[in-house]
Amino acid sequence: MILCTALLTGGNAVAQKPVPVLDDLVPGGATYRSVENLYGLQWWGDVCVKPGVDSLFVVNVRTGKESLLVTRGQVNAVLEARKLPKLPHFYAVKFPWAETNEMLWTSGNMYIAYDFGKEEANVLFTLPGKAADVDFCNGNRRIAYTVGNNLYVDNDQLTREPEGVVCGKSVHRNEFGIRKGTFWSPEGNRLAFYRMDERMVTAYPLVDTGARVARVNDVRYPMAGMTSHKVSIGVYDTRSKETVYLETGDPADRYFTNISWSPDGKAIYLIELNRDQNHSRLCRYDAESGKLLATLIEEKHPRYVEPQNPIVFLPWDATTFIYRSQRDGYNHLYLYNIDGRPVKQLTSGDWLVQDVIGFGVKNRCLFIQSTERSPLQSNIYRVDIPGGKRTLLDGGDGVHKGRLNAAGTYLLDTYTAPGVPRNIRIIDTKKGAGVNLLTAGNPFRDFNMPAIETGTIKAADGVTDLYYRLIKPVDFDPDRKYPAVVYVYGGPHAQMITNGFQHDARGWDIYMATKGYVMFTLDNRGSSNRGLEFENCTFRRLGIEECKDQAKGIEYLKSLPCVDGNRIGVHGWSYGGHMATALMLRYPDSYKAGVAGGPVIDWKYYEVMYGERYMDTPESNPEGYEQGNLNRLAGNLKGHLLLIHDDQDDTCVPQHTFSFMKACVDAGTYPDLFIYPGHKHNVRGRDRIHLYEKITRYFEEKLNIR
Repeated sequence: MILCTALLTGGNAVAQKPVPVLDDLVPGGATYRSVENLYGLQWWGDVCVKPGVDSLFVVNVRTGKESLLVTRGQVNAVLEARKLPKLPHFYAVKFPWAETNEMLWTSGNMYIAYDFGKEEANVLFTLPGKAADVDFCNGNRRIAYTVGNNLYVDNDQLTREPEGVVCGKSVHRNEFGIRKGTFWSPEGNRLAFYRMDERMVTAYPLVDTGARVARVNDVRYPMAGMTSHKVSIGVYDTRSKETVYLETGDPADRYFTNISWSPDGKAIYLIELNRDQNHSRLCRYDAESGKLLATLIEEKHPRYVEPQNPIVFLPWDATTFIYRSQRDGYNHLYLYNIDGRPVKQLTSGDWLVQDVIGFGVKNRCLFIQSTERSPLQSNIYRVDIPGGKRTLLDGGDGVHKGRLNAAGTYLLDTYTAPGVPRNIRIIDTKKGAGVNLLTAGNPFRDFNMPAIETGTIKAADGVTDLYYRLIKPVDFDPDRKYPAVVYVYGGPHAQMITNGFQHDARGWDIYMATKGYVMFTLDNRGSSNRGLEFENCTFRRLGIEECKDQAKGIEYLKSLPCVDGNRIGVHGWSYGGHMATALMLRYPDSYKAGVAGGPVIDWKYYEVMYGERYMDTPESNPEGYEQGNLNRLAGNLKGHLLLIHDDQDDTCVPQHTFSFMKACVDAGTYPDLFIYPGHKHNVRGRDRIHLYEKITRYFEEKLNIR
């Protein structure tokens, strides 16, 4: 009988699905389960190319049928004959030249091109070892890059700047959509680049403890209200090898963003923004002389103007461009002539354009991703010009991202939905019909997974609908009361809940649900994809209105029969770290435990561009900064609060956390502290598993104390 019982128990154990562990769920985990993808899938002009490890295929856009283009063995035979490094796989190759039979990839610091027709391989360029900020120009096959703080094109050094002045790098701390520091003209004859003088900015000391004797790593960090850097824009002519600088006037307390070129490469367009960020100007400059030719469009707003995207010219009309603006409350597209005269508004409605994918030249149309179907979604539309008619090209649900071929006749559509990990299709942009290339399996199909629900509650204003996500524990028992953890971000430019796979739930949220926690997330007012009024209601009062909305979320959470209202925790990182700390202090009876990672504690310690956009300066908004300063609330702490900070954090400097620890000492309250050495504003790689295990253990310990 004992033997039979053992056998039955063993059989049930085998039949029972396991729950995923942290390593399965978090990037960096030894067994991390990512969703299947077609890595390197891309357009070669109008040809769809599908890379693999050993083979490279061309995909028929009408049928999806694959034809072999070349094998890795063939390519490596040519490389070996040239004594060049072998190609490890095809996933990283690119096809920048639609008119040639070449592909391009990098091996170490070498840029290598392979010609299929000639079966030849050539090294186009070898970068120096310390090269960074690399910008390869497809038009003329030249390459721009930085070494240290100076800019190079090919082997020519363009700048020779002193310490504290950098060229060719991203500026304004990557705000205003800035992601790089060099901009090639359409044919590659000229290169526009940023020059940033930071010598007047106070150096902020970060301490590197990796060496035996710790080293000071000074970073230039302009805090709100303090002196900021000065930026200018240079233009290098590859033919004359001369550089001119745009005559923008005194660059002090001004931002220069969204650089673009005219189709003929003779003019540069950029959006200038004042330091108050409430007045923008779209300006056109002569690329040869640097002189200002015209101010085309001006925008003002009593709170802020936030340009994020450069203008885009219609490919069939060099006199007309698309300008993006939130002037009617949502991000929409406007058509202008090059003299600044408005032609028409291309899109409108209580939804926003998220991205311009590209154009269809033959049919005079534009392709966009938008929230027209739902704020939780991204759907792809064809917009006919000049009629303005919009046609939905995808199935209408979920989150879609599209990539067009050169002619705009076919679209690679990558799609996810709550129960769809990933689908990839080729869509005919005229007919809307498509052929499927990938239906990814659920990487967690062999696990016992929690149920995920979404819904809406009213914001603290009593009017606005807010979206929430609720994850119930695995093997949920409606008669039990579970502890709950709120995961929060809450700030601009972020949205936590979508109609993507698992409603965008993070791996750690799933993990906590497997351990018996109800997980809850609410996108409060101030977050992304709901329009300007929804976002800027927090202006000059960051962390105040957002916390009021999160308090409504707690009311809802406590109303659920399955939630133990006495065992609720909160966790967030960065802006979410501010929110987690603020919620623990402003609503001390609602949360028993919290974990705040990389938190903003006092907004006067945060940087100029982001901080002043939403808060103005400490001098002009003393009340807002005082209300947002969590140090003054340190005495309110009742629950258990763990602060986590990275010692090399140059986004939200460690001073935030250290000042709060001192405020708590002075107030006689007792938070906990953990430091991650060697990381910046988040914990990456294998250490990320340690981070989430640390957070989990804290909640396990503090929320299970009855």
